Amino acid sequence: MSSGDPRPLCGDLNKPSFSEEQATQLVERRFGLKVSAVQPLPSYDDQNFHVRIAKAEGRGEGTEEYVLKISNAQDSQKAELLEVQTRIMMFLNQEGFPVATPRLTTEGQIMFLETVETPAVATKGYMVRLLTFLPGKTAATLPISPPILYEIGQLAARLDKTLAEKFQHPSTKSLHRGEFIWNLANVPLLKRYIRALGQSSYLDVVKQVIEQFDAKIVPKLSSFRPCINHGDLNDHNILIEADSSSPGKPRYRVSGILDFCDMSYGYFVFEVAIAIMYMMIESQDPIRVGGHVLAGFESVVPLTPEERAALFLLVSGRFVQSLVMAAHTSLQHPENKDYLMITAKTGWKHLMTLSEMGQEAVEKIWFETAKAYDT
Repeated sequence: MSSGDPRPLCGDLNKPSFSEEQATQLVERRFGLKVSAVQPLPSYDDQNFHVRIAKAEGRGEGTEEYVLKISNAQDSQKAELLEVQTRIMMFLNQEGFPVATPRLTTEGQIMFLETVETPAVATKGYMVRLLTFLPGKTAATLPISPPILYEIGQLAARLDKTLAEKFQHPSTKSLHRGEFIWNLANVPLLKRYIRALGQSSYLDVVKQVIEQFDAKIVPKLSSFRPCINHGDLNDHNILIEADSSSPGKPRYRVSGILDFCDMSYGYFVFEVAIAIMYMMIESQDPIRVGGHVLAGFESVVPLTPEERAALFLLVSGRFVQSLVMAAHTSLQHPENKDYLMITAKTGWKHLMTLSEMGQEAVEKIWFETAKAYDT
């Protein structure tokens, strides 16, 4: 989940509130490991800890590193969905993708429900996983060059293609998530939330995108090629590190893909549109970003003419999803308003640029930039 993409909560008590001491005890009790250090990691509606484990004598020096992920109470009730997300992570790791995998408990489980007694409300259960720690810095913290944008597009296409061709699990049916607000097909559902914008000067553009999406995208969904989407390849969910094989001027590569919580059935073109939108956020040349990501994606999965024609509205639709839900969540949680609005500021600027330039002009830049990779 990007810092600009807050997920609405159904009450503050849904978020876990484990202390560092409780997190340490949890790891030692359920995984049989000796914790040497634990540190909270940022997360909006779950709770994450960076955990270091001292290696046992005879197993070499140094430490093992993990992320203790404690899901919020609402998501913890969806055991089948959490299991298939975790199974997909395990599968992708086996296929060579830079994805975290779960450490099994002493009883051989990939996750378990930890129940907590609270004085004010009924007992709550939180699903717990201990995931391998991935190296690198988030794309949001580094200047992203065209080669990295190309690699991100390529990785997005490989991920979807690999899942479509090879992954099978009885619980994949849970990825048909109906009115899940972050599935790109559900942009029209934002009509329920646009009141959060009040009399914003952006309101007309938002309404226009939703109306065009409803009229031009929804009727054509059946012509798009379906697949399972990661659904949130944003600048905070992609890790990057220097390539040790390139001495001198460092070259960077993608070292990790995080956060599979938004996985759902969608379409190949959804994944590239979502990646383009998020890579625009921190870029100094945001419009041209789309061409580099698209070139990487199409080197693996070339888009059909119908999918290419939908790309502009899909990118615009994702901007609207992110921005409307940020406004909605800031009303629910005014204590986070400043944080939410800072991250949304760039998004509004880019959405307005897309609207002002129009589809034809933006597509010309995207498609010409992508075509240059063919020469």
